[in-house]
Amino acid sequence: MTAETAIVLPVLVGVAALLTWLVGAGIAQVRCVDAARDAARALARDEPPGAVVAAARDVAPEGAVIEVTEGAGRVQVRVRFTATPPGDWLDGALALPLGSTATLPVEVAP
Repeated sequence: MTAETAIVLPVLVGVAALLTWLVGAGIAQVRCVDAARDAARALARDEPPGAVVAAARDVAPEGAVIEVTEGAGRVQVRVRFTATPPGDWLDGALALPLGSTATLPVEVAP
């Protein structure tokens, strides 16, 4: 029984760590969606682009790339983020590209 425990326990710890990281990646995806949606809504209301991007950076995960496109009566905000596990040894193997894009028509003032 001791040999089986010695083999299974590290595997269980690894699986728990992987699941914890996946939950964190899910939270980062939700933050990308929220940042893109909120920024697009603010831009559609004609708020200053600099302030909108700064507010989106506060909501988005740290290190996310925020791209803003305006034209043809619409605004588009794309938030991209790559979730990597803690440490450097699994970055290439387990990197998850995350992101969201929100597009809205520009609101016309009455």
